[in-house]
Amino acid sequence: MDNATALRQLIEAPELLVLPGAHDVLSAKLIEQAGFSAVFTSGFGLAASALGIPDVGLLTMTETLDRVKRIVDAVSIPVVADMDTGYGNSLNVVRTVQECVGLGVAGIILEDQLWPKKCGHMEGKKVIPIEEHVQKIRAAAYAREGNELVIIARTDAIAPEGFDEAIERGRAYSKAGADVIFVEAPQNIDQMKTVTSSFDTPVFANMVEGGKTPFLSALELEELGYDMVVYPLSGLFAATRAIQAVAGHLKKTGTTDGYDAMSTFSEFEKVIGLHDYNELEARFTVGQGSE
Repeated sequence: MDNATALRQLIEAPELLVLPGAHDVLSAKLIEQAGFSAVFTSGFGLAASALGIPDVGLLTMTETLDRVKRIVDAVSIPVVADMDTGYGNSLNVVRTVQECVGLGVAGIILEDQLWPKKCGHMEGKKVIPIEEHVQKIRAAAYAREGNELVIIARTDAIAPEGFDEAIERGRAYSKAGADVIFVEAPQNIDQMKTVTSSFDTPVFANMVEGGKTPFLSALELEELGYDMVVYPLSGLFAATRAIQAVAGHLKKTGTTDGYDAMSTFSEFEKVIGLHDYNELEARFTVGQGSE
């Protein structure tokens, strides 16, 4: 079974699908090793880890796809990739989808913001006309050409256009061929309940620590009727605090001796699979191979 088909089965299962966010290959491997069934590549996280910049539309399609490819190649679980707006018009969306299918991506998010976009929990967002994004979703459905790639249509219309407009957009995107609807940044529980009751297609939640949406547990979201949830920045925020702490300790003391909140060398070797590479090297070392 390919990963796109596997992702569809996970979405259709009775329990909520929880996807932690990965900002690089190592974080994706750690998420898989923790036992999660799928992983999400956060555009916010990729912008921060690749370029050290905020999520304001400066990361290009090529830069994003390069990092997504490395993550897909490194893990065996389905990868859902944040593809921002598709990086242009409907024709750009066709190419973006075709590239993602070729890389083995299981699902993608396409949002209706005006490019250059911004993180969904930042101020100053603008959205394109509903009719334009409908065509982009139709183009995405066309471009997957029978592949099971899951298309997640995101609307950022709540802030600039109002909650009712966001619901209308979600319904239009569902009719256009989206498999999952993502209404970004609902501001209270009542809005979240309306989101989950407004669509026949599965619905998607985004839990950002410190964001605009009430921060709920997976169990609470499942009880509200959500089918998928991402915690896109938890790993990035945790890694940031950890690196700040160890760097501060080293600066202050001149050593990391006594700083215990780190992986050991041998533990890290297991994370990155050094044993497997040692075995492979031995297999093809002169005098060691059996063939």
